[in-house]
Amino acid sequence: MESEIEKISPFWLITAFIFIPVGVYQLLNLLSPFVNNLTAMTISEIYVYPIKSLRGVKLTEAVGTKYGFKHDRTFMLLEVTPTGHKNMAVSRYPAMTQFLTEITGHNTTSGTITITYRAYGDAQKAKTLTIPLTPNTEKLPPFDVKLHESKVTALKMPDEHNAWFSSCFGFDVVLVYLGANKRAVLFQDMQPRDPTPLSLFIHKYIPLASPYLTRLTGGPPQTAQHSITFADCAPYLITSQTSLADISSRLPPGSEMQMSKFRPNIVLSGAFEPYEEDYWGSIRINHAVEMVMAHNCPRCQSINIDYETGKQGTGPEGQVLKRMQHDRRIDAGSKWSPVFGRYGFWDARGRDVVVRVGYRVNVTKVNPRLTVWSWDNVE
Repeated sequence: MESEIEKISPFWLITAFIFIPVGVYQLLNLLSPFVNNLTAMTISEIYVYPIKSLRGVKLTEAVGTKYGFKHDRTFMLLEVTPTGHKNMAVSRYPAMTQFLTEITGHNTTSGTITITYRAYGDAQKAKTLTIPLTPNTEKLPPFDVKLHESKVTALKMPDEHNAWFSSCFGFDVVLVYLGANKRAVLFQDMQPRDPTPLSLFIHKYIPLASPYLTRLTGGPPQTAQHSITFADCAPYLITSQTSLADISSRLPPGSEMQMSKFRPNIVLSGAFEPYEEDYWGSIRINHAVEMVMAHNCPRCQSINIDYETGKQGTGPEGQVLKRMQHDRRIDAGSKWSPVFGRYGFWDARGRDVVVRVGYRVNVTKVNPRLTVWSWDNVE
């Protein structure tokens, strides 16, 4: 007697074998944000770095904008050399970790930044400088900067400020202010593009489906250039306490990796697994702001610096990058660099919003595969 399965057309059998697994996969991917919604994380730390590569300011709240937190990396230091100006970063200028920063009047027009030079090992050289948080730019001369091939016209700060920093470093430097200008984001896969015919059709004729399409694609169609301050490659860097614990586990008992060495803007607590953020496509903060998680953050020698001495770390603390090499080189576009943290971009429709420690954070999209770094010629 012919079995029931033999009565089924081979066409339908083949179709089932192809589409059922695909359907199950799509269903699981669709449900994953809902599962994450039930297991929300919280913001445990917020950092702003008013002067790029100097120590950050730990805050309980900050104003989030599409360019990053307000006042984040709006100043930058460059070394004066016979052949031109060189961008300064912790990986090549570890003494930058000896400068502490403090913001007063964060949301006022008269706010200031106080910079304290610690001068490890020579307390007599310790000193402070206070500069405006938002300087009057009328008399500041223009100064061209190119950071990771992204160009911008900044403004050179007064000579007395440059002389103060030069005396601390022991060589000539200039401090520049970004002002109202911004740098272009140069990720190849984040350049402006026209909406697809399908998305235009749905937005026009099926408006009820438009929000679902936006969530599915991780955000609205990008039609304008992403712009940033002196941050390396994105407005926000998000890291996880759970992942930091894994890094600390690679050090000897009693040693802990400092989150400040990874220089995040937002630190999240409550993730179940280390590095689950590798696959995050978007997150929602306090049920209000959507952030597209576009790329990983490849790491460099800066995480090996001893922030206490301002020099290359010794022992295991000076080998953190090496201890991440065997399993954290996960990005095919930056295959020699271990990854820690995700770069985030404010939703294109997003308005300025105050973000506070303790706010709930939900994952709203999980990528089916790892993203690939696509910004060429990063220093």
